[in-house]
Amino acid sequence: MVAAILTVTDAAPLLPPRGGLIGLDLGTKTIGVASSDPDRRLAAPVETIARKQFTPDAGRILALGAARGAVGIVVGLPVNMDGSEGPRAQSSRAFARNLARLTELPIILWDERLSTAAVERDMIAMDMSRARRAEVVDQQAAAFILQGALDRLRFIAGSG
Repeated sequence: MVAAILTVTDAAPLLPPRGGLIGLDLGTKTIGVASSDPDRRLAAPVETIARKQFTPDAGRILALGAARGAVGIVVGLPVNMDGSEGPRAQSSRAFARNLARLTELPIILWDERLSTAAVERDMIAMDMSRARRAEVVDQQAAAFILQGALDRLRFIAGSG
């Protein structure tokens, strides 16, 4: 059991017509988790996992996916502004490779440039307190990443 690690374009024809996706924003201390509805229209934040070790972290992600009937996992890939990949992108790729050994769900890598900054800016605009922003920024970033992938999938399918 080793899942495929794909781009959103390569994953689109392999996904069933219905079924939600799980989105991940991988940080060094936390993992933001989001999920979509079965029609893959809307991403919503789910929770923030405090990172411990890979195995329990992956177990929690897969449990959340199973509870929501997920048919795939979107992992944010922190690409540099010039398109190159640095240590954080390599760490995300390694996480995806390790996760792929534990599931048959396809893993989709999604360019997450500026996702956390965009989410932070939106929360500041909503006058959210710094403490509250710190609590939810990772799961909100995961929802932002997942929504980008959902929008792209709809575009590829020609229905959006």
